[in-house]
Parts: sequence; structure tokens; C-alpha cells
Amino acid sequence: MSKGIALSVSASALFAVMYYYTSLLTPLTGLEIFGWRMLLTMPCMTAFMLIAREWKLVSDLVARLVATPRLLLGAMASSALMGAQLWLFMWAPLNGYSLDVSLGYFLLPLSMVLTGRIVYGERLSRLQKVAVFFATLGVLNELYQVGGFSWATLLVVVGYPIYFILRKRLRTDNLGGLWLDMTLMLPLALWFVQSGEQGFGVFDQYPWLSLLIPILGVISASALVSYIVASRLLPFSLFGLLSYVEPVLLLGVALLLGESIKAEEWLTYIPIWMAVAVLVFEGFKHLVRQRRRT
Repeated sequence: MSKGIALSVSASALFAVMYYYTSLLTPLTGLEIFGWRMLLTMPCMTAFMLIAREWKLVSDLVARLVATPRLLLGAMASSALMGAQLWLFMWAPLNGYSLDVSLGYFLLPLSMVLTGRIVYGERLSRLQKVAVFFATLGVLNELYQVGGFSWATLLVVVGYPIYFILRKRLRTDNLGGLWLDMTLMLPLALWFVQSGEQGFGVFDQYPWLSLLIPILGVISASALVSYIVASRLLPFSLFGLLSYVEPVLLLGVALLLGESIKAEEWLTYIPIWMAVAVLVFEGFKHLVRQRRRT
């Protein structure tokens, strides 16, 4: 368990480092950085699946695609939804949307709770209802102050639940499905890199990027592998609790990049943070209860 906790926290820290790292890759655009990340991460992910003997998930999925060609349309939609999130993660720090994206990740647990209630008929516990109440206060303040959330926040809050629902219905909610999603992005990633101002000749014009870009791939692959391994070593409830580390770190990165929380926005953030604290408390109680049973 201690190894799993260390890997989960490391994954969150690496994702936060990557969030900041994009600001060092000038003059690359968010699209180019996204393209490089995909091109460099996929070989590492493929190697991990082969070493971990998970490749059967891919071969089984490919067999399903051959037997049911229309499944490819669903897989392409799933890939597009995931691609949008990965692109936003690379684009936001370069364009002043870091704070909006971190807010989206704070709201995501609540969004997932409500998705479970609306789509799957899951019941909300008493503490989850309290969390939803606090989050609603934050949402209402944001609606009152600016009329709504930014598109970047909404893309995280709405996009991820739709993505997870689609993967569940396609029965691709495993490592093989993630590999397929990322593989389908490769042509677009290649085009983003090639159509950039410098294209693949960027190393000739900016030699230091020949070191920085491969490091981006190492950070991305290390974060992904650490996250996957941690998910297998930890009880689901504890793994879920540790997922709250990432938005906290992303908020720190946003502030480090020069963004700030305005006075009127504190009434949005504080209730949402209280909602997250309630969910963390509930998860901790569930974890303690589980350990007592074992």
C-alpha cells in the first residue's frame, strides 16, 4: 500500500510538473506540444503493456473492431473526447487558463457523483448531498458574478463524464481502450507537429528543444505508468482520495504562472473546496471501515 500511495502522489506531482513544463517549451504552441506528447508517450505506453503482459486487452479489442466495424465510430468519438482533454492540459498553461482548468478538476468529483445519480441511478449518501450543496453555492456565485463558467472549466466538468459513460457503453473501459484512444490520436498529433511553424525542423532553429521535448515524453510516460500501477496497488477508495492531490497541485502551478484568484471568486472556490473536503472525509471514513472489516 505504501508503494501505491507513493506512486499515486508521484503521478499527481508529475502531471503538475508537466502542466508547468509546457511554459518552458516556447515557441511551440499548445497544439504542437500536444502532438509531441502523444508521439513520445505512445511508444512508452506500448512497451509498458507488453512488459506488464496486458497486450491481450488490445488484441481482444482489435478483434471486436474487426467483427463489429461500427464500433470504430464509437472508438473515434471516445478518442476525440480524450484528445480534447489532453490538448487542453497542454494548451491552458500557455494561454492563461490554468486556473480555469484546475477549477474544472476540483469540480470533476462532484460532476462524477451527479453523473452516477442521473445516468446510473446511484443513490447519494448524506455526505455526498452535503458536498453537492456546498458545490452548488460555489456554482451559483460563479453564475451570479460572471454569468457562467469558462469553456475550459466546462470541458473538464462535462467532457470527462461523457467520456467515461461512452467507454463504459463501448466496453473499452480498460487499459486496452486507453491505448486505442491514444493510438487513434497519432495521425492528428503527427499533423499538429508537422504543420507547426517549425515542424520537425524545430530542433535546427531551437537546439535546446532537442533536450526539453524528449524530457516532456519521459514526464508524460512516467506519470501515466505511475498512475496505472498505483490504481492496481491501492484499494479503490484510497486511490480515489489521492486523486484530489492533482487539482491542488494544478492550482499551485496556476498561481506560480502568474494567475490569481480575484476577490469575488473566493466565494466560488471556498464552497467548492469545502465540497471536496466533505468527499475526502467520506472516502476516509469508508477506507477506515473497510480496514476494520479486514
